[in-house]
Amino acid sequence: MTDERHLFGTDGVRGVANADLTPEIAFNLARAAGEGREGHVIIGRDTRRSGAMLSAALMAGFNSVGVDTMDVGIIPVGAVSRLVRDTRATLGVMVSASHNPAEDNGIKFFGPNGTKLSDDDELAIEARYFEGDPWIRGVGRKVGIQMVMGDAVERYIHAIVQPVEYSMRGLEFAVDTANGAAFLAAPLLFERIGATVEIFHADPDGMNINDRCGATHPERLVDKAAGRVGLSFDGDADRLIAVDEDGVVADGDVIMAIFAQWMKERGRLKNDVVVTTVMSNLGFRKAMERLGITVIETAVGDRYVLEAMRTSRAVVGGEQSGHVLLEDRATGDGLRTALRLMEVMASTGKELRELRTVMQAYPQVLTNIIVKDKAFAENAAVVAAVAEGERALAGRGRVLVRASGTEPLVRVMVEAPTASESADVAEAIAKVVRAELS
Repeated sequence: MTDERHLFGTDGVRGVANADLTPEIAFNLARAAGEGREGHVIIGRDTRRSGAMLSAALMAGFNSVGVDTMDVGIIPVGAVSRLVRDTRATLGVMVSASHNPAEDNGIKFFGPNGTKLSDDDELAIEARYFEGDPWIRGVGRKVGIQMVMGDAVERYIHAIVQPVEYSMRGLEFAVDTANGAAFLAAPLLFERIGATVEIFHADPDGMNINDRCGATHPERLVDKAAGRVGLSFDGDADRLIAVDEDGVVADGDVIMAIFAQWMKERGRLKNDVVVTTVMSNLGFRKAMERLGITVIETAVGDRYVLEAMRTSRAVVGGEQSGHVLLEDRATGDGLRTALRLMEVMASTGKELRELRTVMQAYPQVLTNIIVKDKAFAENAAVVAAVAEGERALAGRGRVLVRASGTEPLVRVMVEAPTASESADVAEAIAKVVRAELS
């Protein structure tokens, strides 16, 4: 086994559907993941046109090695994680490319505890995938069967609503489901809790997922919210980005800060610690310092946040992008995050525009540069440009350069006391990256 990866990236297997990610790949991945297992696998998907094709291939692959499959249909990724645990499945699979465009798709595996598989587990599946035949082929009664869970959405909503301690009646929201996996689940959630809601972008056609809507375009909800709180999910609904009553976007950092303060005030913030990634705003770190909360920093990716949360026993963690993990330490679940945000509002009687003042974000500029070579750390000119940017800020801000784990991009992020200074430093570094690596 080697650490060199051929299929799995930072968030499962992802690529252009039927080109990079084909039914044949899905079929053989399922065989590699299912071989030697017993029981059943939960399989869900988002609304992409290619989702049913890839799900069918996965089911056939699992069945061919004797593993039963339970099709839960179009459903948020958080529901797959929960249903794996609730039904004691051997694995869970979500067919989704999250916030990517409709042409892409992906395959994410979840273990019996509802969390994404570890790097070692993914490498083991990948090694078996490339070994190929001889496969263990079930015949007769040893062929796996396909089942359908017709009430999967209802079961999921019931599970996340049941522990809620506060009434949501009187709260008003505008909700953007990104024409994605939450388009059925989100309306049902708000109906169950009694909040007043208007739903937008909940008419998927297989190709309009994330198309100028959802968590990657929260600005589209500003006018629609019109004085209400806006809640935007992404394609698989593991992210939540909010908009306050004044139309100001509240990203994952703001949401985590609100949760951390609320839980600390109630003695529920385990060990007074939160976990976030290197992408979180410097303003978040300053706010946690002021509240006496320790920040543990990880690499980008919710799996790394989760690992640190388990080690530290943290009950709040996540990413600026809107992935937030809570007490069950399982996976990002945008609907559950929204529900917790509503709980904070209901319990405190405060509007989101007041709650968000727990932190003041530093002006941040993030520039994505398409490159041919992502090895920026090996380029002397780029390293020198980053060092110069850090000297220019002189400890008053932050520079972070990193390669995308899923796309041919180098990301340059700069935070500084003013927006103009952030932009100037970011552009100076980006100019060198373009010249050297594009």
